[in-house]
Amino acid sequence: MTVWWNRVNRESLRADVLAGLSGTIILVPQAVAYATIAGLPPEYGLYTAIVPVILAALFGSSWHLVSGPTAALSIVLFATLSPLADPGSAHYVTLAMTLTFLVGILQLAMGLARLGSLVNFISHSVVIGFTAGAGILIAVSQFKNFLGLSIPSKAGFIETLQGVFQNLGDLNPFSVAVGTVTLLAGILTRRYVPQIPFMIAAMLVGSLFAAALTALFGTAASVATVTAIPRSLPPISHPDFSMDTIRQLSTIALAVAMLSLTEALSIARAVALKSGQRIDGNQEFVGQGLANFFGSFFSGYVSSGSFTRSGINYTAGARTPLAAVFSSLFLVLTLLVFAPLVSYLPIASMAALLFMVAYSLIDTHHIKAIAKTSRTESAVLWVTLFATLFLDLEFAIYVGVLLSLIFYIRRTAQPNIRSGMPAPGDDTYHFVPADGKPECPQLKIAFVDGSLYFGAVDHVQQTLQSIDAEQPTQKHVLILASGINFVDVAGAHMFAEEAKRRRAMGGGLYFHRLKAPVVQDLAKGGQLEEIGEENLFEMRQNVMDRLYAKLDPTICRNCPHRVFRQCHGYLPNGEAREESPSEAPTRISA
Repeated sequence: MTVWWNRVNRESLRADVLAGLSGTIILVPQAVAYATIAGLPPEYGLYTAIVPVILAALFGSSWHLVSGPTAALSIVLFATLSPLADPGSAHYVTLAMTLTFLVGILQLAMGLARLGSLVNFISHSVVIGFTAGAGILIAVSQFKNFLGLSIPSKAGFIETLQGVFQNLGDLNPFSVAVGTVTLLAGILTRRYVPQIPFMIAAMLVGSLFAAALTALFGTAASVATVTAIPRSLPPISHPDFSMDTIRQLSTIALAVAMLSLTEALSIARAVALKSGQRIDGNQEFVGQGLANFFGSFFSGYVSSGSFTRSGINYTAGARTPLAAVFSSLFLVLTLLVFAPLVSYLPIASMAALLFMVAYSLIDTHHIKAIAKTSRTESAVLWVTLFATLFLDLEFAIYVGVLLSLIFYIRRTAQPNIRSGMPAPGDDTYHFVPADGKPECPQLKIAFVDGSLYFGAVDHVQQTLQSIDAEQPTQKHVLILASGINFVDVAGAHMFAEEAKRRRAMGGGLYFHRLKAPVVQDLAKGGQLEEIGEENLFEMRQNVMDRLYAKLDPTICRNCPHRVFRQCHGYLPNGEAREESPSEAPTRISA
């Protein structure tokens, strides 16, 4: 709080009040819609946008992040809790509050333990794939409401689609008409009148159209409406602290906690890029943790950062987190005065609004970009998306993270090893890629780009040993080691064994620009003594003069390549080279 408190003045308060009012206008239909997705009574969406929003704003680090109910978390809540209790029932609500409590505890603990970097293990591709899958699930789950069909809420993705197709003959044409008009109103408003909140415009048009149909055709044209919202402040709620319930929800809670933190931090950083603010990930963990922990006692379900409301908050000119606080206070006023009006909203209109929410979750721009740039990231994205559709949602996140880690480990386990050569010129002491040019038949020069840990040892060892099969006379190996950041015990042992093996062959293993911390670790483990400190070369040392003297002059005498500058004047034993026209080098280089 002290980080931004000095920014508060009369001008900032005015800007924050106006930004908060703008956020409240868009919040009401969103909160009701998200609660519907979550399988909770609509008022719980509004409750989640009061206490959790205030706490996340005051104790987080972002000036503009607005928390509250979100589409992705709402679908996760419904998908994970609906098999355990009937959506909307008292037991279901208790489970939702308990899950929120556990999520808050986990987030708070991670924030206090300064584990803010953990969200980096959930890659961008996982988030894109998961949210796209969640968008599809939201759209499919609303088909029955849009068409006026009766399909069990607990039905999964495939079962819901089957139920829709099997019951198409029973669709309600008036429900379809209301939903279609609402959808068109929302799309047209968003496209042609963007200054008007499209969700509110669509909601008003849909409600008025439904009322007109009832006036023209009587009760036969009436469509189901949203349950009335009680005109009251968030009631005190009581999570279930029994060990059976906590055990049942603990696995779900970890996945939901990570997803919630990923959402919040991603949005906070995105807005911070525009505002020039620095985000403290650990502080955001604490803010989100407090929001969910205390929110569970004030009828709030799992909350996180909202991209839409945070974007509106920034665009509307918010200066400090007080804008989110004012938004919540305005929502309290709205809840006490205008709550009964929500009962006039047709469920078909709500389904149309959720179709638009679902569409916004499918980030086609980034999906196409990922497909063009990386096959592995594309695989992560699509596996996560399909796991979201066909597996339990919390496991979809685990699947995506696990696959990302597998690809990462695979990349690090195979460091890039490429041939090198001395840079051209008489006074140069560095090396460049060989790019397919002839190599010395006695000395292999190789860049190793990657750290040597237990997972990479086998790949590097096989590559070094394969030199013997490809060119038996290359008994000397110079490793260009500037790309090796660390070497663990397994890597150090491998280098020591390779050095002994090379010496036994009559050659040697040498290193150029091996980093000081790596050299220190080799010395501590005793491997430096086996490698030989004299075989380590630093930057700007004349490596080739030293190594050329170790080569076999007999092989050099008849070598047609003359790869090194030293090759042209004398043999490794110091003997002057006598050339005949037939012995002229095929390539002259450094």
